[in-house]
Amino acid sequence: MDRLEYKGYFGSIEYSKEDDCLYGQVLGLTKDCITYEGNTVSELRIDFEGAIEQYLEHCKASGIKPSQAYSGVLDIHISPEIHGKVALLAERYGMSINAFIRKAIEHEITN
Repeated sequence: MDRLEYKGYFGSIEYSKEDDCLYGQVLGLTKDCITYEGNTVSELRIDFEGAIEQYLEHCKASGIKPSQAYSGVLDIHISPEIHGKVALLAERYGMSINAFIRKAIEHEITN
């Protein structure tokens, strides 16, 4: 499914059969909920971008730092065996476990 994107925020695209309209919400926010809707994709995009602008204006006026959808901190759970193998490979390459995992993820995303 496609996603909307604006100023670093990503939004879902859903269809309501009952209301015969498109709707969505900004993804990845934990403290805030930003929703939008429209009858066409163009209307949905306009409402999405307007909702982001309203949110940012509200935060600025209130002196609040806007929430970011993705903080850059990722907590993963893996088996002890995989953890050990990652630690050994990271050491072999003279890297921290974090740097090794970051490089592996970046490699997969770009290839």
